[in-house]
Parts: sequence; C-alpha cells; structure tokens
Amino acid sequence: MDWQNFRLSTRLQLSAPLAEKLYQMIAEIDTVKNTFRLTNRLLPQTLERLTQSVIVTSTGASNRIEGNRLSDGDVESLYQQMHIKSFKTRDEQEVVGYLKVLENIFEHYANIPIKESFILQLHRDMLCLSDKDKGHKGCYKFGHNRVEARGNKGDLLGIIFDPTPPYLTQKEMRELIAWYEWSMNEKFKHPLLLISNFIFEYLAIHPFQDGNGRTSRLLTNLMLLQNGYSFARLVSHEKLIEQNKASYYLALNKTQKTWKSQKEDITSWLLFIFEIFAQQANEAQTILESDQFEYLLSEKQLSFWEWAKKTKEFSRKDAIQALAYPSRTVEDIIKKLFVMKKLERLGQGSAIRYRILA
Repeated sequence: MDWQNFRLSTRLQLSAPLAEKLYQMIAEIDTVKNTFRLTNRLLPQTLERLTQSVIVTSTGASNRIEGNRLSDGDVESLYQQMHIKSFKTRDEQEVVGYLKVLENIFEHYANIPIKESFILQLHRDMLCLSDKDKGHKGCYKFGHNRVEARGNKGDLLGIIFDPTPPYLTQKEMRELIAWYEWSMNEKFKHPLLLISNFIFEYLAIHPFQDGNGRTSRLLTNLMLLQNGYSFARLVSHEKLIEQNKASYYLALNKTQKTWKSQKEDITSWLLFIFEIFAQQANEAQTILESDQFEYLLSEKQLSFWEWAKKTKEFSRKDAIQALAYPSRTVEDIIKKLFVMKKLERLGQGSAIRYRILA
C-alpha cells in the first residue's frame, strides 16, 4: 500500500493558515508535555489520587455523552464497588465496564498495541457487563448504524451521519490501523495530528453496532499516553467534550460532509479536538502552577492539612492526639508545611504552637 498517497494521508495536506494555527497550538501543548514533565513533579500518592478522580470524571462524562444518566457521584460509588458481580441497570453496567477498561489503560498503556485484536477486545471488555450488548460485543457491526446526537436525557436530537456499511467495516478498520502504524513509524506528521486523524476516521467508520463514541475516547486516552501526553491522567478530555457537546457534534457533522470525497476537509474536526487538547494541557499546567499546593501533598499530609485548617492553631501534641500519627510523622509534616509557608510558629521551646497561613 502506498500510504504516502493514501486518502488518510492526503487529507492532512493542510492549508497554510490552518497549519500555522494548529502548529501554534501544538507548541503550547508540547510545552506542557516537555517542560513540566507532569508525573515527575507529583508525589506518587498524589498522582494516584488525581488519576482515580480522572477515571471517575472521564467515565461519567463519556457515558453521559451517549445518553447515560448517572452523575459523577453515582460513578464514584460504583468505582468503589466494582467487585460486585452484577449490576441492575444498563447505565450501571456500561459505567462499570468503562471504569475497568480506562483503569487498565492508565496502568498498562505502554504495553498495549494499537492492533485490530486489541480494539475488538477493548469493545468486548467495555461491554462485558451489559446484558443488552451480549450479542455483538467484541464483534464488528452486522447492520447499518448511524451517528446520533443525544441530549442530557438520552433523547434523540438529530442524525450526524451515516457511516461505513457493515460489509466494508473490517477492510477499512484494517487499513486505518495499518495507516496509523505506518504514520507513527515514519513520523509522517506530528503525533497529535495523527491521533486526531485516526479518531475521526474511526468515528466515521463506526465499526461497532454500539459503543463507538466511548471506544473512540478510550483510544484517545491510550494514544495520548503512548505519545507522552501524561496530562491525560490529570485532566479528563471526556469531560471537556461533554461540556462542549454541541460543538463536538457540529464538528463531526461538518467534517463528514466531505468524507471520502475528492477533497476531504477535516478542518472543523481538527480545530475542535485541538482546542480540547489545548484546554486539557492548560488545566494540567494550572494544577501545578496554582496555589492549590494540596496536589503536592501525600494522603497523610493532606489529611493533616485539612485538620489544621479547621483547628486554625495547634501544638504538636494536639496533632498527635487528633490524628493518631506517630510523633515523627507529625514533625515531618509540620516541617514541610512550614517550609511551604503554610504555617507560622508561635512561641518557643515546649510551648511552641502553630497557626495556618492559608
């Protein structure tokens, strides 16, 4: 296959103004990626806490985009009960499946290949608990499916477009996956352009009877992480899409109009998804540069700080009695908060007390 002149490659021959705008955004996004090296600046416990929060937020948002009615609070409760073997409603079944797959992606992304077998397994695992989807999970679609826009209550708002027919689905999916592998190996374009191009084509093919939007967002997380965009673990791109759902559907609709034509134009989609990536990066940068120093605290340090804010003024003995921490742990935490200029020292000797400066 001549991938250089393949349809997915030629549509990335961008106009000069569009290329300039996108590469300016890429430079800003890559600044966050390269300069801050996010995961190295956070304590392991803090990163784990933030990642768990993103898993919950992403799962709730990604499923609500498709009409699910569970709130983030509902999703968080299910996250704590994933060991339960059965769930009553389809909403719960879909959410728990997504939670498990996203958690696996965050933990093992470096060892997951972008292959047809994995994408089929991804779909199967995401719907593993869904009774309604037993007949088609992990299999390409058997009938025509259309991309629909749905409201917050699951009501149909309109038809976005008609995708690839079933008999061509496997062929086009294999071509898409092979093109992505070639384009990454050859460094054909910047990774964010290749990821964006892949995700649009995936959505246009719409390979499964149901669950295509959700699997596309799981794949987006995977591809971002594999290309060094660690902020995917700190800020949910699914939540940002949910907040801009109308623009999301509009971008897909505009882009689909020229899909597979002689002059494909994916400008609308690229501008939309790059805005999402840029906002994701900016919010991650804000976390590290803002006054929210709590992100730099371990779980015990954070608990201490929450207690201190309520207490206002305390002694070392007060903290030991209230929190049941060893005296050495309390001393270390007080020292860290003092160095971070969050506490001031009052008095001297055995009468020393501390007051918060927040």
